[in-house]
Amino acid sequence: MIKVVTFGEIMMRLSPERYKRFVQAEKFNVTYGGAESNVAVSLAHFNIESTFVTKLPAHQIGDAALNELRKFGVATQYIARGGARLGIYYAENGASQRGSFVIYDRAGSSMQTAAASDFDWDNIFTDAKWFHFTGITPALGDNIAAICLEACKKAKAKKLTVSCDLNYRKKLWSAEKAGNVMSELMQYVDVCIANEEDAENVFGIKGAHTDVTAGKLDKNDYEAVAEQLANRFNFSQVAITLRTSLSASDNKWAALLYDNKKFYYSKEYAIHIVDRVGGGDSFGAGLIYGNVMNFEPQKIVEFAVAASCLKQTIEGDFNHIAIEEVEKLMNGDASGRVSR
Repeated sequence: MIKVVTFGEIMMRLSPERYKRFVQAEKFNVTYGGAESNVAVSLAHFNIESTFVTKLPAHQIGDAALNELRKFGVATQYIARGGARLGIYYAENGASQRGSFVIYDRAGSSMQTAAASDFDWDNIFTDAKWFHFTGITPALGDNIAAICLEACKKAKAKKLTVSCDLNYRKKLWSAEKAGNVMSELMQYVDVCIANEEDAENVFGIKGAHTDVTAGKLDKNDYEAVAEQLANRFNFSQVAITLRTSLSASDNKWAALLYDNKKFYYSKEYAIHIVDRVGGGDSFGAGLIYGNVMNFEPQKIVEFAVAASCLKQTIEGDFNHIAIEEVEKLMNGDASGRVSR
């Protein structure tokens, strides 16, 4: 099997039932998720040897997160144990014109306080083909940014392909700090994933005619953005997700892949959103899968977009979708009819 390693923080997610607001909640649904763990679970569903690396507290709550990963076939043998707590995030589902809302409670988590000595990258990367992280992980602190840099250097020394989803989170760090830290990390990245705002917030690269808040995307702008990113950091691929937000409940979803100086566009899907958290992560997993399976660029972007379209119809962070379901949508069956 092909081995892919992802590195980041998995957290407990607490969400009010259905579309209730936090102030209405009498109880919370408990699930687990986090950008790189979401990618790991998706890849495990695609029959990839998916290995997730993090640090979890050595108590029952840490065990619960660990067991959630194991349940879906993710390899967990390199997860460090120790520290005080598991990070938490609260997620309120939006609807119609009311957007979703997230509150983080992750200060002092086991992952945020991890040390370089917790991770033996030589051992972790044995027989691996691909390493993936996101901009959320180095945003956790200077210590984690340094560990990310060490992992990237070791991955490149071992000739792994390295991918990064920029995933800028303004609640975790400033645009200036993100730009400085991510610029250093990008020297080791082969495949960059971004959305309509990441390139601008992190690197100051913006499409001149795009207004995401007005639901207006100019695809020609994103060709220029992808090309600038590739030229600045020598990426072999740049993937940009194209989300047209008609409302919190209804989006159009597509992507652009820039590969070998050529542009490839996926078909566009109209999605009635169930849970958009993890949509970008499932796109990243689909992109990785297409690459490690040596798909042609057009098929890579079609697979990634179809997989992530389906994820946004599933509650929770994880994309519980099989290859056959992705291929069915790719081949044009978007009817949603009952399969008997």
